[in-house]
Amino acid sequence: MEEEMASGGFWYGLLITIVIGAIVGWLAGVIVKGGGSGLVMNVVLGILGALVGGWLLPMIGISWGGFWGAFFMALIGAIIVILIVRLLRPGPG
Repeated sequence: MEEEMASGGFWYGLLITIVIGAIVGWLAGVIVKGGGSGLVMNVVLGILGALVGGWLLPMIGISWGGFWGAFFMALIGAIIVILIVRLLRPGPG
């Protein structure tokens, strides 16, 4: 673990998670229409969702390897986070 952190593997993985999270945040915002969180908020929620998806899904036995596996896990996480935020956000007026 210390060797991976020293070699930059941890930071590289975190950077990739953020980039993928930004892309899937936008895509999740397109998939989950209505309510309108806005592009920037969807990207932020996508980054959070990528972290959640990468952490939560393997814990319940759902895990795919490679780039596309990480992409789809992040997309599922982003959709979940966006839906939760929309449920918790107070409605208009």
